[in-house]
Amino acid sequence: MTMLISVFGVAGRFAGDLLTSALGWASSLLFGRVPRSHQIFLVLMMALSFVWLLFLVSLILPSVASLLLDATPHPPFVDRAWLAFTLLVGVTVLPLLVGLAGYLVPAGGTRAEGAAVMRELLRGYLLAPLLSGLLIFLAGVGMTRKIRSKRHGWSDVHVPIVAKPGGYDRIVADLGDALANAGLAVTADEAPWVLTMPARLLTAVAGSNVRKLRPDRLIELTGPTLRVGVYPSDIAISGPTREQTRARAAVLSRLATTAAHQTMSAETQKVEDQIEKVAEFGRASGGAVGPGAKASLDEVDATLLDLAVPTDQWDILYRLRLQVERDLLAGAKPGTTFPGHESGQPADDASRASTPTQLRGAMARPEPALAARPGGRMSSAPQHDRSS
Repeated sequence: MTMLISVFGVAGRFAGDLLTSALGWASSLLFGRVPRSHQIFLVLMMALSFVWLLFLVSLILPSVASLLLDATPHPPFVDRAWLAFTLLVGVTVLPLLVGLAGYLVPAGGTRAEGAAVMRELLRGYLLAPLLSGLLIFLAGVGMTRKIRSKRHGWSDVHVPIVAKPGGYDRIVADLGDALANAGLAVTADEAPWVLTMPARLLTAVAGSNVRKLRPDRLIELTGPTLRVGVYPSDIAISGPTREQTRARAAVLSRLATTAAHQTMSAETQKVEDQIEKVAEFGRASGGAVGPGAKASLDEVDATLLDLAVPTDQWDILYRLRLQVERDLLAGAKPGTTFPGHESGQPADDASRASTPTQLRGAMARPEPALAARPGGRMSSAPQHDRSS
Protein backbone atom coordinates (compact mmCIF):
# COMPACT_ATOMS: atom_id res chain seq x y z
CA MET A 1 0.00 0.00 0.00
CA THR A 2 2.83 2.40 0.85
CA MET A 3 4.44 1.76 -2.53
CA LEU A 4 1.11 2.34 -4.28
CA ILE A 5 0.64 5.67 -2.49
CA SER A 6 4.18 6.67 -3.47
CA VAL A 7 3.51 5.83 -7.11
CA PHE A 8 0.32 7.91 -7.11
CA GLY A 9 2.19 10.74 -5.38
CA VAL A 10 4.92 10.79 -8.02
CA ALA A 11 2.34 10.61 -10.81
CA GLY A 12 0.36 13.45 -9.21
CA ARG A 13 3.43 15.67 -8.94
CA PHE A 14 4.37 14.92 -12.55
CA ALA A 15 0.85 15.75 -13.75
CA GLY A 16 0.85 18.92 -11.65
CA ASP A 17 4.18 20.08 -13.07
CA LEU A 18 2.98 19.29 -16.59
CA LEU A 19 -0.27 21.20 -16.08
CA THR A 20 1.50 24.18 -14.50
CA SER A 21 3.98 24.34 -17.38
CA ALA A 22 1.19 24.04 -19.94
CA LEU A 23 -0.87 26.79 -18.29
CA GLY A 24 2.18 29.06 -18.18
CA TRP A 25 2.77 28.44 -21.87
CA ALA A 26 -0.90 29.12 -22.60
CA SER A 27 -0.98 32.45 -20.78
CA SER A 28 2.29 33.47 -22.42
CA LEU A 29 0.89 32.60 -25.84
CA LEU A 30 -2.28 34.61 -25.26
CA PHE A 31 -0.79 37.76 -23.77
CA GLY A 32 2.95 37.68 -24.22
CA ARG A 33 5.48 38.51 -21.54
CA VAL A 34 4.66 42.02 -20.46
CA PRO A 35 6.55 44.36 -18.14
CA ARG A 36 6.47 43.36 -14.49
CA SER A 37 4.22 46.29 -13.62
CA HIS A 38 1.48 44.80 -15.86
CA GLN A 39 1.78 41.14 -14.89
CA ILE A 40 -0.34 41.38 -11.75
CA PHE A 41 -3.35 42.55 -13.78
CA LEU A 42 -2.99 39.72 -16.30
CA VAL A 43 -2.68 37.20 -13.46
CA LEU A 44 -5.84 38.64 -11.91
CA MET A 45 -7.70 38.40 -15.24
CA MET A 46 -6.83 34.72 -15.62
CA ALA A 47 -7.37 33.80 -11.96
CA LEU A 48 -10.72 35.59 -11.73
CA SER A 49 -11.84 33.94 -14.98
CA PHE A 50 -11.05 30.50 -13.55
CA VAL A 51 -12.86 31.32 -10.29
CA TRP A 52 -15.86 32.57 -12.30
CA LEU A 53 -15.96 29.28 -14.22
CA LEU A 54 -15.73 27.30 -10.98
CA PHE A 55 -18.58 29.33 -9.46
CA LEU A 56 -20.71 28.89 -12.58
CA VAL A 57 -20.23 25.11 -12.67
CA SER A 58 -20.98 24.89 -8.93
CA LEU A 59 -24.14 26.95 -9.39
CA ILE A 60 -25.38 24.83 -12.30
CA LEU A 61 -24.44 21.49 -10.71
CA PRO A 62 -25.52 21.38 -7.05
CA SER A 63 -23.53 18.18 -6.54
CA VAL A 64 -20.31 20.11 -7.23
CA ALA A 65 -21.31 22.81 -4.75
CA SER A 66 -22.08 20.15 -2.14
CA LEU A 67 -18.70 18.54 -2.74
CA LEU A 68 -16.93 21.87 -2.27
CA LEU A 69 -18.90 22.56 0.90
CA ASP A 70 -18.20 19.14 2.40
CA ALA A 71 -14.53 19.05 1.40
CA THR A 72 -13.50 22.45 2.78
CA PRO A 73 -13.52 23.73 6.39
CA HIS A 74 -16.26 26.33 6.98
CA PRO A 75 -18.10 28.03 9.86
CA PRO A 76 -21.31 26.33 11.10
CA PHE A 77 -23.55 29.11 9.72
CA VAL A 78 -22.41 28.43 6.14
CA ASP A 79 -25.04 26.11 4.68
CA ARG A 80 -26.05 25.22 1.14
CA ALA A 81 -28.42 28.18 0.81
CA TRP A 82 -25.71 30.60 1.91
CA LEU A 83 -23.27 28.97 -0.54
CA ALA A 84 -25.78 29.22 -3.42
CA PHE A 85 -26.24 32.95 -2.72
CA THR A 86 -22.45 33.46 -2.65
CA LEU A 87 -22.03 31.61 -5.94
CA LEU A 88 -24.75 33.71 -7.57
CA VAL A 89 -23.11 36.95 -6.42
CA GLY A 90 -19.71 35.70 -7.61
CA VAL A 91 -20.98 34.76 -11.07
CA THR A 92 -22.50 38.26 -11.35
CA VAL A 93 -19.64 40.35 -9.96
CA LEU A 94 -16.45 38.52 -10.98
CA PRO A 95 -16.71 39.45 -14.70
CA LEU A 96 -16.74 43.12 -13.69
CA LEU A 97 -13.48 42.53 -11.83
CA VAL A 98 -12.05 40.82 -14.91
CA GLY A 99 -12.97 43.89 -16.95
CA LEU A 100 -11.43 46.16 -14.30
CA ALA A 101 -8.16 44.22 -14.44
CA GLY A 102 -8.17 44.56 -18.23
CA TYR A 103 -8.76 48.29 -17.91
CA LEU A 104 -5.77 48.62 -15.53
CA VAL A 105 -3.33 46.70 -17.78
CA PRO A 106 -1.83 49.73 -19.59
CA ALA A 107 -0.06 52.64 -17.93
CA GLY A 108 -2.19 55.43 -16.51
CA GLY A 109 -1.72 57.79 -19.44
CA THR A 110 -3.02 55.30 -22.01
CA ARG A 111 -6.11 53.98 -20.19
CA ALA A 112 -9.62 54.59 -21.42
CA GLU A 113 -11.46 57.60 -20.03
CA GLY A 114 -15.05 58.73 -19.55
CA ALA A 115 -17.81 56.46 -20.80
CA ALA A 116 -15.20 54.10 -22.27
CA VAL A 117 -14.31 52.98 -18.74
CA MET A 118 -17.76 51.43 -18.23
CA ARG A 119 -17.48 49.72 -21.61
CA GLU A 120 -14.17 48.14 -20.55
CA LEU A 121 -15.73 46.93 -17.28
CA LEU A 122 -18.74 45.40 -19.04
CA ARG A 123 -16.40 43.71 -21.51
CA GLY A 124 -15.46 41.44 -18.62
CA TYR A 125 -18.72 39.53 -19.16
CA LEU A 126 -17.30 38.42 -22.51
CA LEU A 127 -13.70 38.03 -21.37
CA ALA A 128 -14.40 35.83 -18.32
CA PRO A 129 -15.91 32.88 -20.24
CA LEU A 130 -13.56 33.37 -23.19
CA LEU A 131 -10.36 33.47 -21.11
CA SER A 132 -11.31 30.51 -18.95
CA GLY A 133 -12.20 28.46 -22.02
CA LEU A 134 -9.08 29.46 -23.97
CA LEU A 135 -6.72 28.76 -21.10
CA ILE A 136 -8.21 25.29 -20.57
CA PHE A 137 -8.01 24.61 -24.32
CA LEU A 138 -4.41 25.82 -24.62
CA ALA A 139 -3.39 23.94 -21.48
CA GLY A 140 -4.67 20.78 -23.18
CA VAL A 141 -2.80 21.66 -26.37
CA GLY A 142 0.38 22.30 -24.38
CA MET A 143 0.12 18.98 -22.55
CA THR A 144 -0.52 17.16 -25.84
CA ARG A 145 2.55 18.76 -27.43
CA LYS A 146 4.72 17.87 -24.44
CA ILE A 147 3.52 14.26 -24.47
CA ARG A 148 4.15 14.09 -28.22
CA SER A 149 7.69 15.42 -27.73
CA LYS A 150 8.37 12.85 -25.03
CA ARG A 151 7.06 10.05 -27.26
CA HIS A 152 9.52 11.05 -30.00
CA GLY A 153 12.38 11.39 -27.53
CA TRP A 154 12.44 15.17 -27.95
CA SER A 155 13.07 17.74 -25.27
CA ASP A 156 11.74 21.28 -24.97
CA VAL A 157 13.38 24.53 -23.96
CA HIS A 158 11.90 28.03 -23.78
CA VAL A 159 13.71 31.34 -24.23
CA PRO A 160 11.56 34.24 -22.93
CA ILE A 161 11.64 37.45 -24.98
CA VAL A 162 9.64 40.64 -25.47
CA ALA A 163 9.31 41.46 -29.18
CA LYS A 164 9.82 45.12 -29.98
CA PRO A 165 6.89 46.87 -31.69
CA GLY A 166 6.86 45.99 -35.38
CA GLY A 167 9.87 43.70 -34.97
CA TYR A 168 8.30 40.24 -35.20
CA ASP A 169 9.14 39.61 -38.87
CA ARG A 170 12.74 40.67 -38.30
CA ILE A 171 13.03 38.26 -35.37
CA VAL A 172 11.79 35.36 -37.51
CA ALA A 173 14.18 36.19 -40.35
CA ASP A 174 17.16 36.68 -38.01
CA LEU A 175 16.52 33.40 -36.19
CA GLY A 176 16.13 31.62 -39.52
CA ASP A 177 19.55 32.96 -40.52
CA ALA A 178 21.08 31.88 -37.22
CA LEU A 179 19.66 28.34 -37.45
CA ALA A 180 20.85 27.99 -41.06
CA ASN A 181 24.34 29.14 -40.09
CA ALA A 182 24.32 26.51 -37.33
CA GLY A 183 23.61 23.77 -39.87
CA LEU A 184 19.92 23.36 -38.98
CA ALA A 185 17.69 23.38 -42.06
CA VAL A 186 14.33 25.03 -41.37
CA THR A 187 11.44 26.54 -43.29
CA ALA A 188 9.09 29.29 -42.13
CA ASP A 189 5.41 28.35 -41.94
CA GLU A 190 2.30 29.74 -40.31
CA ALA A 191 1.73 28.16 -36.91
CA PRO A 192 -1.05 25.53 -36.76
CA TRP A 193 -4.62 26.69 -36.21
CA VAL A 194 -4.72 25.44 -32.61
CA LEU A 195 -2.22 28.19 -31.78
CA THR A 196 -3.56 31.00 -33.98
CA MET A 197 -7.29 30.52 -33.29
CA PRO A 198 -7.18 31.59 -29.60
CA ALA A 199 -5.43 34.87 -30.43
CA ARG A 200 -8.02 35.62 -33.12
CA LEU A 201 -10.89 34.98 -30.73
CA LEU A 202 -9.28 37.19 -28.11
CA THR A 203 -8.80 39.89 -30.73
CA ALA A 204 -12.49 39.81 -31.62
CA VAL A 205 -13.64 40.19 -28.00
CA ALA A 206 -10.95 42.09 -26.10
CA GLY A 207 -10.62 45.85 -25.98
CA SER A 208 -7.52 47.70 -27.09
CA ASN A 209 -6.00 47.43 -23.60
CA VAL A 210 -5.71 43.65 -23.88
CA ARG A 211 -5.52 43.44 -27.67
CA LYS A 212 -2.21 45.29 -27.85
CA LEU A 213 -0.56 42.58 -25.72
CA ARG A 214 -1.48 39.54 -27.74
CA PRO A 215 0.42 38.32 -30.86
CA ASP A 216 -0.90 39.32 -34.28
CA ARG A 217 0.60 36.33 -36.07
CA LEU A 218 2.59 33.24 -35.21
CA ILE A 219 5.33 31.60 -37.28
CA GLU A 220 7.08 28.29 -36.69
CA LEU A 221 10.51 27.41 -38.08
CA THR A 222 10.40 23.68 -38.75
CA GLY A 223 12.87 21.06 -39.91
CA PRO A 224 12.93 17.26 -40.10
CA THR A 225 13.87 16.95 -36.41
CA LEU A 226 13.34 20.46 -35.09
CA ARG A 227 10.47 22.79 -34.30
CA VAL A 228 11.06 26.41 -33.24
CA GLY A 229 7.94 28.35 -32.34
CA VAL A 230 8.55 32.09 -32.59
CA TYR A 231 6.10 33.93 -30.36
CA PRO A 232 6.24 37.62 -29.42
CA SER A 233 6.78 36.46 -25.84
CA ASP A 234 8.72 33.25 -26.15
CA ILE A 235 10.97 31.13 -28.36
CA ALA A 236 9.91 27.49 -27.91
CA ILE A 237 12.48 24.97 -29.19
CA SER A 238 11.60 21.27 -29.52
CA GLY A 239 13.75 18.47 -30.89
CA PRO A 240 16.25 15.76 -30.01
CA THR A 241 18.71 16.91 -27.37
CA ARG A 242 21.59 17.54 -29.79
CA GLU A 243 19.54 19.58 -32.28
CA GLN A 244 17.65 21.40 -29.53
CA THR A 245 20.87 22.36 -27.73
CA ARG A 246 22.47 23.54 -30.97
CA ALA A 247 19.36 25.53 -31.89
CA ARG A 248 19.28 27.18 -28.47
CA ALA A 249 22.90 28.31 -28.89
CA ALA A 250 22.12 29.74 -32.33
CA VAL A 251 18.98 31.50 -31.08
CA LEU A 252 20.68 33.05 -28.06
CA SER A 253 23.60 34.25 -30.17
CA ARG A 254 21.24 36.09 -32.55
CA LEU A 255 18.89 37.49 -29.91
CA ALA A 256 21.67 39.83 -28.81
CA THR A 257 20.99 42.10 -31.79
CA THR A 258 17.56 41.28 -33.17
CA ALA A 259 14.32 43.21 -32.53
CA ALA A 260 13.60 41.71 -29.12
CA HIS A 261 14.33 42.31 -25.47
CA GLN A 262 15.33 39.44 -23.20
CA THR A 263 14.54 41.25 -19.95
CA MET A 264 11.15 42.28 -18.62
CA SER A 265 11.37 45.68 -16.90
CA ALA A 266 11.63 49.12 -18.51
CA GLU A 267 14.96 49.93 -16.83
CA THR A 268 16.65 46.69 -17.90
CA GLN A 269 15.31 47.04 -21.45
CA LYS A 270 16.86 50.50 -21.54
CA VAL A 271 20.25 48.90 -20.83
CA GLU A 272 19.62 46.37 -23.60
CA ASP A 273 19.09 49.31 -25.94
CA GLN A 274 22.44 50.74 -24.78
CA ILE A 275 24.10 47.41 -25.64
CA GLU A 276 22.39 47.52 -29.02
CA LYS A 277 24.01 50.91 -29.57
CA VAL A 278 27.41 49.27 -29.01
CA ALA A 279 26.52 46.70 -31.67
CA GLU A 280 25.50 49.46 -34.09
CA PHE A 281 28.88 51.16 -33.66
CA GLY A 282 30.51 47.81 -34.35
CA ARG A 283 28.47 47.21 -37.49
CA ALA A 284 29.31 50.69 -38.73
CA SER A 285 33.03 49.99 -38.27
CA GLY A 286 32.82 46.58 -39.96
CA GLY A 287 33.16 44.67 -36.68
CA ALA A 288 35.69 46.34 -34.41
CA VAL A 289 35.88 48.01 -31.00
CA GLY A 290 36.22 51.59 -32.20
CA PRO A 291 36.08 54.76 -30.07
CA GLY A 292 32.28 54.93 -30.25
CA ALA A 293 31.82 51.29 -29.21
CA LYS A 294 34.39 51.69 -26.41
CA ALA A 295 32.60 54.74 -25.01
CA SER A 296 29.25 52.96 -25.16
CA LEU A 297 30.67 49.91 -23.38
CA ASP A 298 31.99 52.13 -20.62
CA GLU A 299 28.54 53.67 -20.29
CA VAL A 300 26.93 50.21 -20.05
CA ASP A 301 29.47 49.13 -17.40
CA ALA A 302 28.76 52.21 -15.30
CA THR A 303 25.02 51.53 -15.52
CA LEU A 304 25.38 47.86 -14.56
CA LEU A 305 27.36 48.76 -11.42
CA ASP A 306 24.41 50.71 -10.02
CA LEU A 307 21.51 48.67 -11.45
CA ALA A 308 19.33 47.25 -8.65
CA VAL A 309 17.39 44.51 -10.46
CA PRO A 310 16.83 40.77 -9.86
CA THR A 311 19.95 38.65 -10.34
CA ASP A 312 18.60 36.72 -13.33
CA GLN A 313 17.85 39.96 -15.19
CA TRP A 314 21.29 41.40 -14.35
CA ASP A 315 22.95 38.19 -15.57
CA ILE A 316 21.18 38.46 -18.92
CA LEU A 317 22.40 42.02 -19.38
CA TYR A 318 25.96 41.08 -18.46
CA ARG A 319 25.90 38.12 -20.89
CA LEU A 320 24.65 40.37 -23.70
CA ARG A 321 27.35 42.94 -22.94
CA LEU A 322 30.09 40.28 -23.00
CA GLN A 323 28.74 38.69 -26.18
CA VAL A 324 28.73 41.96 -28.10
CA GLU A 325 32.26 42.79 -26.94
CA ARG A 326 33.45 39.25 -27.76
CA ASP A 327 32.05 39.51 -31.32
CA LEU A 328 33.71 42.88 -31.85
CA LEU A 329 37.07 41.66 -30.54
CA ALA A 330 36.79 38.70 -32.92
CA GLY A 331 36.28 41.14 -35.81
CA ALA A 332 32.69 40.02 -36.44
CA LYS A 333 29.43 41.92 -36.61
CA PRO A 334 27.70 41.42 -33.26
CA GLY A 335 25.04 38.74 -33.15
CA THR A 336 25.96 37.14 -36.49
CA THR A 337 28.39 34.47 -35.29
CA PHE A 338 27.43 31.00 -34.16
CA PRO A 339 29.87 29.69 -31.53
CA GLY A 340 32.75 27.90 -33.26
CA HIS A 341 32.01 29.15 -36.78
CA GLU A 342 32.94 32.19 -38.81
CA SER A 343 30.40 34.96 -39.21
CA GLY A 344 27.68 34.20 -41.75
CA GLN A 345 29.11 30.80 -42.78
CA PRO A 346 26.79 27.77 -42.62
CA ALA A 347 28.04 24.98 -40.38
CA ASP A 348 27.45 22.32 -43.04
CA ASP A 349 25.79 21.75 -46.41
CA ALA A 350 22.50 20.74 -44.80
CA SER A 351 21.75 24.34 -43.96
CA ARG A 352 21.61 25.24 -47.65
CA ALA A 353 18.24 23.49 -47.83
CA SER A 354 16.82 26.65 -46.31
CA THR A 355 19.04 29.64 -46.87
CA PRO A 356 18.70 32.96 -45.04
CA THR A 357 17.65 34.58 -48.32
CA GLN A 358 14.74 32.15 -48.71
CA LEU A 359 13.58 32.76 -45.17
CA ARG A 360 13.75 36.52 -45.56
CA GLY A 361 11.82 36.22 -48.82
CA ALA A 362 9.08 34.27 -47.07
CA MET A 363 8.79 36.85 -44.31
CA ALA A 364 8.81 39.73 -46.83
CA ARG A 365 5.63 38.57 -48.56
CA PRO A 366 2.69 40.95 -48.05
CA GLU A 367 0.58 39.94 -45.08
CA PRO A 368 -3.21 40.16 -45.53
CA ALA A 369 -5.51 41.46 -42.82
CA LEU A 370 -5.90 39.16 -39.83
CA ALA A 371 -9.46 38.23 -40.70
CA ALA A 372 -8.40 37.15 -44.19
CA ARG A 373 -5.59 34.89 -42.98
CA PRO A 374 -6.85 31.29 -42.81
CA GLY A 375 -3.47 30.01 -41.60
CA GLY A 376 -1.83 29.58 -44.99
CA ARG A 377 1.75 28.41 -45.44
CA MET A 378 4.73 30.73 -45.49
CA SER A 379 6.88 28.63 -47.82
CA SER A 380 6.62 25.97 -50.47
CA ALA A 381 8.51 23.39 -48.42
CA PRO A 382 6.65 20.21 -47.37
CA GLN A 383 4.48 20.65 -44.29
CA HIS A 384 5.34 18.75 -41.12
CA ASP A 385 2.85 17.27 -38.71
CA ARG A 386 2.35 20.16 -36.26
CA SER A 387 -1.30 19.69 -35.41
CA SER A 388 -0.59 18.72 -31.83
